[in-house]
Amino acid sequence: MATISFARGVPAPECLPVEQLADCARTALERDGRTVLSYGPSPGYAPLREWLAERHGVDVGRVFVTNGSLQGFVFLAQRLAAGKRVLVEKPTYDRPLKILRELGADIVGLHCDEEGLDPDALQHALREGEQPAFLYLIPTFQNPSGRTLSEERRARIVELAREHDLLVLEDDPYGLVRFEGEPLPSLLELSGGETAYSSSFSKTIAPGLRVGWFVLPEALAREIELTATSTYITPVLLGQATVHEFVTRGHFEPNLERVRDLIGQRRDAMLAALDRELPNVRTTRPDGGYFLWVELAGVDAADLLGRAEEAGVTFVKGTDFGGEPDTLRLAYSFVSVDEIADGVGRLAAALPAAV
Repeated sequence: MATISFARGVPAPECLPVEQLADCARTALERDGRTVLSYGPSPGYAPLREWLAERHGVDVGRVFVTNGSLQGFVFLAQRLAAGKRVLVEKPTYDRPLKILRELGADIVGLHCDEEGLDPDALQHALREGEQPAFLYLIPTFQNPSGRTLSEERRARIVELAREHDLLVLEDDPYGLVRFEGEPLPSLLELSGGETAYSSSFSKTIAPGLRVGWFVLPEALAREIELTATSTYITPVLLGQATVHEFVTRGHFEPNLERVRDLIGQRRDAMLAALDRELPNVRTTRPDGGYFLWVELAGVDAADLLGRAEEAGVTFVKGTDFGGEPDTLRLAYSFVSVDEIADGVGRLAAALPAAV
């Protein structure tokens, strides 16, 4: 019996526009091969930086393209967070938590509910202890919970950041993968460009390209450039040039619609299976993104994981994200609709009968 994985937060293989990307890479090489196959500037491939700057309405000097957005987070954390206080959502993405721990940061998890980060919790944290290095949050279709920060709270967080001279890093890799509802303004937009922003083409085009980007205050962008130069000398310009060719050909929006449809079907299948197999279990119901969050009302997720793996299904326990022991994350983006139905059935069978 093959294991069904609800642990992988990656796009399904059929989401990847392989033929279009192959043609774009070929064109990029033929047109600009001597540039993209050589060493280049650490902030990234200039035409892509210009496209992103125009998209965000900022000066190109603030745009820094990285080998995946997580590597940019590493650079930022190395510059700012070592031994410092850092505010995060509770729960939050596990990789930044690991990076911050390795740097000896004092990580402060802030309370979240169905509307996302609680501004009162942020205000309290800003009044207590030393000035934080930054606040890291994923306001739209959050990893791991799938929750979206309300517009009212976004505005309040921007206001608090301004009052306390707090750097806010808004991580937004999932925001464009919306299945329903109206998009909300980013914190970058609400702040008039004062906050920092990161995103990636991993969830909208292909993760193997390793193309992420940051919009940073210009002074901080120059600091990150020094770190990048000393780390890898040059970015992966071929991947960046391929992305630029893809977006300038007009492929991005049609591909995004296709990704939304494919992953939206999986979200619907996951919710339907949970309603059918586990009607008494509390879950988030995201309007987009890759994940949802499950609360098991006293059942230890670590114990459940062992039983679930024996039954042929796996997930990520909530404590990996700073969550409570009775929580877990289910990723629906990679598995098929049929596998989702089967996997949730296996998960339900592994749970105690009282749940």
